[in-house]
Amino acid sequence: MMRTVEVLFVIIIILGAFMIASQFAVLPSPRQIFGTNLRELAVSTLQTFDARYNLRRIAFSDDPDAWGDLQKALSAALPPNIVYNLTVFNIITTGGVVTYHMENSISNAEGDLGVDSEAASCLVTSSEVTFGITPEKIGGEKPRTLYILNCEDANGWWITGYTGQTLASDCYNLLSPYFETTVLVNTTEQLEFLLENSTQIGGTIQNAVVINTFGEAVPIPSNYCEGGSEQSKGYEGGTYAKYCHTLGVRTRLCNWTWVSIVGYPLYYVTNTETLKNYHNGYRIYGMRSVGAAGLNNFLRGIDNQPYSSSDNQWITEDIREQLEFTSEARDFSNYYGIYPAPSPMASRALPVTGPSSIEGNYDLARRATMFKLKTVSGSQYSPAATFSHNGGGALTAIGLTRIPDIRITVLDLLMYYRPQIYRSEFGASDTSRLITLQLSQQGGT
Repeated sequence: MMRTVEVLFVIIIILGAFMIASQFAVLPSPRQIFGTNLRELAVSTLQTFDARYNLRRIAFSDDPDAWGDLQKALSAALPPNIVYNLTVFNIITTGGVVTYHMENSISNAEGDLGVDSEAASCLVTSSEVTFGITPEKIGGEKPRTLYILNCEDANGWWITGYTGQTLASDCYNLLSPYFETTVLVNTTEQLEFLLENSTQIGGTIQNAVVINTFGEAVPIPSNYCEGGSEQSKGYEGGTYAKYCHTLGVRTRLCNWTWVSIVGYPLYYVTNTETLKNYHNGYRIYGMRSVGAAGLNNFLRGIDNQPYSSSDNQWITEDIREQLEFTSEARDFSNYYGIYPAPSPMASRALPVTGPSSIEGNYDLARRATMFKLKTVSGSQYSPAATFSHNGGGALTAIGLTRIPDIRITVLDLLMYYRPQIYRSEFGASDTSRLITLQLSQQGGT
């Protein structure tokens, strides 16, 4: 009997404790457990109204009809048990101090939305605000000249879908803001002026950047061809590899950056008048094959090595897999706002290690590496980079598979020279608004 009384006494104590605890417990409202996610609803509502109803335009408007239409649209878009308050603040910066002044507010609530409300916000800018970009000129106090080969009497190869002239136009549009002077070399005769250091070409020849937009072919002046007055600089022993050696020598002596935009550099020479009876083996007339001896002799020229007609070993590698941009290339892509097509492939990657290394054999240093190196048979290959010589001159070699992406060439050059971008904002005073949307659910606290 005594044990039964003890059990009943324990039960009474437990029930009493439960009842006392229930009086002080604060349980979440049903809305907090099963209700709408108000913050997500506020965010999606702001995004939808900015896209469909031009919310940013209304934020800068004093038209009461526009605000009335916005209030009707909000009431129709939100669930009937949701109350809202949409407020627009004007952002003013004075002496480095930011202040927020309420410009307008609309609501379907009679009072405060309560402590259980949620809010979202977005920042909008007036369409009257304009932004300017001023690139630093490459070369600084001694600005460099950009020469773009645009020869009307030349044909291109490995530039499928383009001509040398259209690529020259793209280069001009993307790169000319970074140079004090940009010269389009419109004929092979003008190219001869450049090679002969003639003032007739314009610009400053020393320390220039020269872009060959004709792919694997390079324009050649008529006087440098067989039988021309300057044949000794362009043709010897039945091959035009001597011309490529001359280009390498000029690159070193003038401290040029010679740019090849796609494929195997200097594999053909082209002049649609002097070489009109020759073709490259693929029925493209006005062009003659030089082969691997063209690049090899260019490298010999830039390294101050003598010309060799027998140096015709193929040195590039066909990388049959998608390439990956280096972290440096991605960073500069964002900085300059130039975004090449992702994951290209390289059919003419240059060796940077191993017995054929252009770095070891020609005293070159790899500077602006666009893609991660690839290893083939123990040697590493660079699909796209700029190689500088310690004695002067540089070669930008974009050894990718056609179709050419001129943005890669442009980005690699900017990576190499690294000009600054100066950004400025005009008309920015009193032209930003902060829009907040506060939501609450009826029937709760």
